[in-house]
Amino acid sequence: MLTGLLLYAAVQAAPVATVAGLPDDTVRAVVHLAGSPASALNAPAPAFADSLVLDKSERRLALFSHGLLVKEYIVALGRNPVGDKLSRGDGRTPEGVFTIEGRNPQSKYHLALRISYPDAAHRTVAQRRGVSAGGDIMIHGLPDAFATVGALHRQQDWTEGCVALTNQEIEEIYRAVPDGARILIKP
Repeated sequence: MLTGLLLYAAVQAAPVATVAGLPDDTVRAVVHLAGSPASALNAPAPAFADSLVLDKSERRLALFSHGLLVKEYIVALGRNPVGDKLSRGDGRTPEGVFTIEGRNPQSKYHLALRISYPDAAHRTVAQRRGVSAGGDIMIHGLPDAFATVGALHRQQDWTEGCVALTNQEIEEIYRAVPDGARILIKP
């Protein structure tokens, strides 16, 4: 429990470099704070979540409220999910600490929350490589034409670097997560 509260405090207040440097075992402990992953996956819709942790290797998006895990979701990622996002069109989901900087209720992917990518570090790396860092990284649902696919969409990573959920799941998250919430995206 203490580890979860420490991560919560770090995600809320610490500089990005400090949070991104947390040991994997600390982040892993927080992701499993509520007991078995199945209990968090079956939890009721959260009323409020002030921070998120996306574990790309496990395809799990965890929502926290004041350092306590309130719900987890299984997600689909960019079509080339291994590694940090390096440039526009690489199909990777970025890694690091970001914020939810806006929302799109008219998204062609049902609803969408915008992640504050690219940050200064990603822009610098892209500039050094002579490429565009990309942008428009979202947490979103499914397009209307594929809404009936539901959870089956998770059988394959298919986005351009975004985080995809079912429409029901993005509705829960959209209501629960305010603009400004921090999101840690780890490999």
